[in-house]
Amino acid sequence: MTKTLKDRTDVKVRFGEVDSMGIVWHGNYVKYIEEGRESFGKKYGISYLDIYANKVMAPVVHMNFEFKRQVYYGDQLIIETEYVDQEAAKIIFHFKIFRKSDNELVATAESTQVFIDLKREMLLYIPEFIMEWKRKVGLLK
Repeated sequence: MTKTLKDRTDVKVRFGEVDSMGIVWHGNYVKYIEEGRESFGKKYGISYLDIYANKVMAPVVHMNFEFKRQVYYGDQLIIETEYVDQEAAKIIFHFKIFRKSDNELVATAESTQVFIDLKREMLLYIPEFIMEWKRKVGLLK
């Protein structure tokens, strides 16, 4: 059985994130999953600063969203972030966004990041510090 790494964090919908109908504008979901990625990184010791300290960056190259229910100003959301382990030189996360008041699933998302060096050249191999991190969190023996 594969080990699963997940994190959950809360986000409150702010006034500036809704449109004229009072519904969260779809572009703000990018911010919400970013909150999820940051929370995950802090919990598991793989934040953007940890990555950069190893002279590597991890830009997002792909995102996909599926919107299921509307979210309104003042709603509390739970962002569930799950790391998808694989052998490629990528970081993939799956996200589930729930409305906290009724635990209803309001959106799902996926993001993919690749590794680049400080010259902005893509790495075709998993950096050693990521392999060490995987061993530390129990994804590798």
